[in-house]
Amino acid sequence: MPERDETRINERIRVPQVRLVGEDGNQIGVVDTQQALRYAQERDLDLVEVAPDARPPVCRVLDYSKYKYEQEQKAKAARRHQKQVNVREIKLRPKIATNDYETKKNHVVRFLKGDDRVKVTIMFRGREQTHPERGERLLMRLAEDVADLGTVEQSPQQDGRNMTMLLAPSKKKPDEAPANGEAHWDAAYAEGARLSFDEAVSLALTEG
Repeated sequence: MPERDETRINERIRVPQVRLVGEDGNQIGVVDTQQALRYAQERDLDLVEVAPDARPPVCRVLDYSKYKYEQEQKAKAARRHQKQVNVREIKLRPKIATNDYETKKNHVVRFLKGDDRVKVTIMFRGREQTHPERGERLLMRLAEDVADLGTVEQSPQQDGRNMTMLLAPSKKKPDEAPANGEAHWDAAYAEGARLSFDEAVSLALTEG
């Protein structure tokens, strides 16, 4: 069931006066609510309460349907880019053969490329436990071999007969800024505005 929109707009704003911010982000000042509503209607826009706890509340003139739609699209895009992070496990023996090591390393590479964490476990048997440094050397060798794809999130740790290390995918560079037109709401109502929402709220709280 979709959440109910609690934002007060237009006739739902019942207070006698508001601190009005115009469609261009400029502060108009404290005016009667009915006057603010007429101001918005004359421009075919909405009067939107953006800081209900300020005294008087801060209201801004904007196209609320357009704003809501674009915020929903941004939220959907963010959800699409979210990916559940899995922890895969690879097990090695201290005296692993070269071919087996290359196979295991390729698995680690594939997991890291898929944005999964990788738990690498060295399994000691019998007298192998008396030489834990061999397991640590093998783990660090693996970490160096995949260093362009992953980083050591948890250093090698002894756990009974096993030694484990956790690798995490390297952080990717932030995506480039959106092309012209993709962020026209931000450009119109934030970048080009001399008074942002936060500034309007701050001003209302300090002066009002």
